[in-house]
Formats: sequence, structure tokens, C-alpha cells
Amino acid sequence: MFAIPLTTTEPAAELRPLEPWQAPEFLAHMDRAREHLGPWIPWATRSTDLASAHATLQLYADKQAADTGRIYGIWREGTLVGGAMFVDFDAGLGNCEVGVWTEPAGEGHGLVTGAVRYLIEYALVERGMQRVAWHTSPLNVRSRRVAERLGMQCEGVLRSCFPHDGVRLDKEVWSLLAAEWAGSPLRP
Repeated sequence: MFAIPLTTTEPAAELRPLEPWQAPEFLAHMDRAREHLGPWIPWATRSTDLASAHATLQLYADKQAADTGRIYGIWREGTLVGGAMFVDFDAGLGNCEVGVWTEPAGEGHGLVTGAVRYLIEYALVERGMQRVAWHTSPLNVRSRRVAERLGMQCEGVLRSCFPHDGVRLDKEVWSLLAAEWAGSPLRP
């Protein structure tokens, strides 16, 4: 299995594939992160037992096999503390969407930004995609800051876009184009 270092100093952190056989570790992580993620990530509330955690990871294993999505974990000091994923990946159209999550132990260390840099590089350079999208709540300041740090542009707000916990929420759409990334000093 490959691992991409996300830090050059201690404590060590890395990005690795997150696979169905890791469902127990993923479930323990979700249990630690659920309250923190609840306001922002609806699927975090769905991985509540081993079967549902396995189903979430299997969904992304199936997407990977079909080349339509992938999921990766972020480990810090050997503990799963977050992740990054291609929510959607359409090589034919040259478009993909990147998503992330983290528990509090993974925040404030640049791990999410580092992980997304690698996913952007993979999509736009290695796979020749033309556009990487980023969707977030306008209220999720940390998520917006990641998009800004990576040079993404806010394209607009989809108002009352989706229901979550009995409330309809807005969604901001950010993007980065291949031509913008090509000259970026942020490339890994």
C-alpha cells in the first residue's frame, strides 16, 4: 500500500487509501468525529455501526473500481484522524469533486490542505482532468479557508440546496481549473 507523507517533522502524518477491511478503525474514527462533523457532513451520521461503516467504505471501493470516486484516510501518529476523497470523478467530462473531513485531533496541522493538494495534483496533472470542484457550507469557515489556500475560486451559492437535520442548507461551490493549477506555487 502506498502512503504519502503530509508532514516533514514529527508528529508524522500520512495519506493512505481507506478500504473496506478498515471499517473497524473507520467506525472508531467516526465515533470520535461524529459530533464535530455533524453540522457539515451528512454522511458522517450514517456510519454508526460496523455494517454501515463497511458499507460507506465499500461504496468508495466500488467507485474506485469504476473510476468514479475514491476515498483516502489521513493518519496522524498512526491514528486515523480524517480523510479526503473524490466524491465524484468523471474522467470523460474532465470534472471531479473533492471532499474532506477531520476530527479535532486532525485540525490545525495543515493535513487537510496537504491531502487535497495531492488529490488536485493527481486529478489535474496525472489524470488530465480540467476542473476540480469543492462544495461546502457558507458557515463552514475552516472548509472555505482550505479552498482559498489552494487557490480555488468561489463560483456561487446554491441556496437551500439540501436537507440536513430538518433544515435546508445552502452550499457554496468552489473550483480550480487545470490551467490555474499548472502555474501554481502550491503544487506538491
